[in-house]
Amino acid sequence: MRSHDRARRFALALQAGCWVALAVGARASGLEDDELGKYWSADAAHVPYRAVVTDGRRDGEKLPLIVFLHGDWQDGTDNESQLAGRGNGSFELVDAAREGGIPLVFVAPQTTGAYWPPARVAAVVRDALQRWPIDPRRIYLTGISDGATGVWDALKAWPRCFAAGVPMSGMTELAGLGPIRDVPQWIFHGRDDDDTDVEKGYDGAMVGSRAVVRALRAMGGRPRYTEYASGKHVIWPRAYAEDALLPWILDQALPGRPCDFTVPRIDAAETLKSRP
Repeated sequence: MRSHDRARRFALALQAGCWVALAVGARASGLEDDELGKYWSADAAHVPYRAVVTDGRRDGEKLPLIVFLHGDWQDGTDNESQLAGRGNGSFELVDAAREGGIPLVFVAPQTTGAYWPPARVAAVVRDALQRWPIDPRRIYLTGISDGATGVWDALKAWPRCFAAGVPMSGMTELAGLGPIRDVPQWIFHGRDDDDTDVEKGYDGAMVGSRAVVRALRAMGGRPRYTEYASGKHVIWPRAYAEDALLPWILDQALPGRPCDFTVPRIDAAETLKSRP
């Protein structure tokens, strides 16, 4: 686990909450925290998560699933902190779905220790698949900061199981990118990120989004990349409000058979062996 200045991260969280409040302003129809049901995965991990299903399902259709991974300053087991700041802006995806009459399932799990083990992400996906009529070929991951790192870790552990990934202000190791080069990814970062450098990350094995995008493209991948000239680390409220984001996410689907998420498709421990 990486060490962090948690007080600084808390300040960033407050900044994010203020930004979201300004961004949504008087939007009366915006998703509220208490609309998301409380759940825990029905396995030994007992992972807490919140979930909401938007209206509009027709004729027994299967629904897409969007999984949001929070940052480390929202760690815990209260099953509430991960929703701070309207889910760090991720509620914008639900608002857009509601406004467009698009049925989907949105879940926001919670982790501890400033880290998202891929198995924890998979536990929530498995649980959601049992509770709702989810299309297993349309499961999407998005996350901010450490949650973005969690997105990449989960993609590496299950490189043929998620239809797309949307990491924001994150970092990851270059090792393990090869198997996910063709996974649709829309990556966001701020040019002046004051927490996770857009190029160097924390100057360790994990590098920032710009370096990740460059590596993926060198391997033949075609990630979509948005780098904001302002906003520093907390760019996600702006990113989640991008009009094109939800349509892009929902356009992606697995080209092959879906996964059951019972075991990683590759050894997650091997994938993450370079983590400090």
